[in-house]
Amino acid sequence: MKTYQPSEIRNFALVGHASSGKTMLSECMLACSGVINRLGSIAAGSTVSDYHENERERKISIQASLLHTEWMGRKFNVLDTPGYLDFISEAIGALRVGDFALVVVDAKSGVGVGTQQVWDYATQFGIPKVFVVNGLDKEGVDFEKTVAEIRQFFGERVFPMAVPVQTGPGFRQVLDVMRNEIITYQDDKSGQFAEAPAGGEWDARVHAMHQQVMEYIAESDDSLLEKFFEQGKLSEEELRGGLHTAIQKQSFIPLFATSAENNVGVARLMDFIAKYGASPVDRQKVQAHDADGNPVDVALTQAEPVLYVFKTMSEAKFGELSFFRLYSGSVKVGGELFNSDRRVTEKIGQLYVLNGQNRATTDTLGAGDIGATVKLKDTHTGNTLCSPKFVVALPKVQLPKPNIHAAIELKIKGEEDKMAQGLAALHQADPTFLYAVDSELHQTVISAQGELHLTILTDELKKRFKVDIDLIPPKIRFRETIKGKGDSKYRHKKQTGGAGQFAEVWMRIEPQARDTGLEFTNSLVGQNVDRSFVPSVEKGVNRAATEGILAGYRVTDVKIDFYDGKMHPVDSKDIAFQIAGYEAFKEAFKAARPCLLEPIHNVEIKVPDAYMGTVMGDLSSRRGKIQGMDNVGALQVIKAQVPAMELYRYSTTLRSLTGGRGIHSEEFSHYEEMPAAMQQKVIEESKKAREHAQAEK
Repeated sequence: MKTYQPSEIRNFALVGHASSGKTMLSECMLACSGVINRLGSIAAGSTVSDYHENERERKISIQASLLHTEWMGRKFNVLDTPGYLDFISEAIGALRVGDFALVVVDAKSGVGVGTQQVWDYATQFGIPKVFVVNGLDKEGVDFEKTVAEIRQFFGERVFPMAVPVQTGPGFRQVLDVMRNEIITYQDDKSGQFAEAPAGGEWDARVHAMHQQVMEYIAESDDSLLEKFFEQGKLSEEELRGGLHTAIQKQSFIPLFATSAENNVGVARLMDFIAKYGASPVDRQKVQAHDADGNPVDVALTQAEPVLYVFKTMSEAKFGELSFFRLYSGSVKVGGELFNSDRRVTEKIGQLYVLNGQNRATTDTLGAGDIGATVKLKDTHTGNTLCSPKFVVALPKVQLPKPNIHAAIELKIKGEEDKMAQGLAALHQADPTFLYAVDSELHQTVISAQGELHLTILTDELKKRFKVDIDLIPPKIRFRETIKGKGDSKYRHKKQTGGAGQFAEVWMRIEPQARDTGLEFTNSLVGQNVDRSFVPSVEKGVNRAATEGILAGYRVTDVKIDFYDGKMHPVDSKDIAFQIAGYEAFKEAFKAARPCLLEPIHNVEIKVPDAYMGTVMGDLSSRRGKIQGMDNVGALQVIKAQVPAMELYRYSTTLRSLTGGRGIHSEEFSHYEEMPAAMQQKVIEESKKAREHAQAEK
């Protein structure tokens, strides 16, 4: 395979809201450059990028796919990513290693929540953006309106470098602003085109747009700005020379017009990427940390290899496949690299460059390039591989927290180990999927980014790991506490013919401030009870508090005072005082106006303005309390506090209410007393569950 210099490489992530046409855009790039001889289709499941069984069945992208091609002597590494926010980690990983983001916006539906999300992540990673307005062949699209909406969200510096001559089903002509030409594309989806000078109104429009582009480019460079003020314009050479810098500084954000379904506008977009797109050279250095945690630069030109694994996935044919970006040095087949996160040495057995599932082997990859390798023994997503002579760790990405949770119920007992193995493997491949064995609630709870994410992971667990499961609502971590004072005098006496048991515990309890837990004290005076039995009483109290008294949930925010009691010189022992402490606490608790507490979550919701009323009404029905509102661009941000028991699969409801344009995050805030009617319902359900468990024993 040809070796490319870093300046000849273009690494970019194709990102955007769901169904904006990213996969077909990548398909067009492969067709224009001759990698494929005709376009595949989403409907037929024949695109190069969407090759997994789940993707072909559902007609959507689920995994990020790595594609490569050559255009104008430049190597394009294209990372086609899913648009559904359930799979946002795939886009985040691609943006982490890309040198720029190609943000695709559907001409008909405009800016989506997913558009805002990927923009924010690209900004976080410090990479420039280029916009593509796609789907201009659809009925009723309005290019100017879509551009205005993009500018409303992302600023006035978003500027069209291509303008459709007409939109709708006949769309195949584009005005090229830089060249002042009308480009007419063939209607055979080949991507080939003819050029003609722009005339009439188009010529006048281009001249006005050229002036605006000059201003943006001049503002990005002091020397160009000086020339612009002196001459009133920039030469064509100065204009083109400053374009790359202006894009890197984002003083100018280019926008292109395409129809990926018909391969219109894509070839000129590729020309622009080859000439002006960011390369690894634009990120000469990235910061890492050495073994002691000190910051250290990784330079593109240094000899020692440093690479970042941004994605891993397991496939039946090849085993575990690790996708990586090389930030310095070169990597060769047979070479050894050190995993600075796992502290193990890995041998590189094979190297691949990919086009979806099609793999070509290569002996070496150089700095700035992206590739894949297989069968690394202990390397996972987010790990750094480096030379043993230069041990560093590149920063990991911060992934969003899951917002949908479910408990696993095994249909066949005895498959716990098999299930644990499957869950661990799925988490290693997708770190946004979490699982935990909840010892308090006696459930295995899995957490994902959305309903679809949860469904696909569950299917994978069933098909690949042969674990038959059902998903059920996870139990809520309610808490028990008291609203008044209570006391008890409990005597435990047991005679079995030999040594007996005797203990008497006098106890009083009272409520404490919220979130203070349990406080056990003793105010014993005199010699009625030996102080050696105080820990025994405390053990009994803690056991009762852990088991729960009202409905089987942990007791909290109670102060306990063991103030007196009685003992027997022979029959008093540790177990007797444990039992007496246990029962005394239960008696006192029941006398102290017990109640249930429910967890309250902080919820932040982002929705377009049109859905505000619907979402607010739904929150009200969930006993939500609005804490504040804000706006980000054209999105409204609602901050609320909502009981956890009202949030089961809320992300699914929110997407339904907002046509897929609303997203939310949630995290635990505090506990509050539950309404009396709901308390009674929870207590009754708990009682039935315990009776059922007893009957099964």
